[in-house]
Amino acid sequence: MAKTTRKTTKKTAAKAATATATTKTKTTPAKKAVAKKAPARKVAAKKAVATGKKTVAKKAPARKAPVRTAAVKQTAIRQVTADDRRQMIAEAAYLRGQTQGFLSDEREDWLMAEAEINAMLFKAKIKVID
Repeated sequence: MAKTTRKTTKKTAAKAATATATTKTKTTPAKKAVAKKAPARKVAAKKAVATGKKTVAKKAPARKAPVRTAAVKQTAIRQVTADDRRQMIAEAAYLRGQTQGFLSDEREDWLMAEAEINAMLFKAKIKVID
């Protein structure tokens, strides 16, 4: 067996002490765990399992549709005069003829424009008044 001298044992003891001192200073404080709240259904189910009872899941109450008043419906109706409607048809017929180089039938352009304007007014719920 080999003999150990005092110098080597003191050196190794000093190294071990510094190694433990450095590891202790490098440790970080433990983070606190944030407890998350479990949904009510899961908690009730866990309690029921513990007591041996059956649970029934509760349904959320149905939401009611908002009630519209008569005042809102009256203000939503828009109106256009017959002259304004005729002017819109005339412009649409002119633009239709212009795109075709004025080589198309004027009457056919007018009828097609009238159908487009009537459909647009109906879709937008715009009433034509005389």
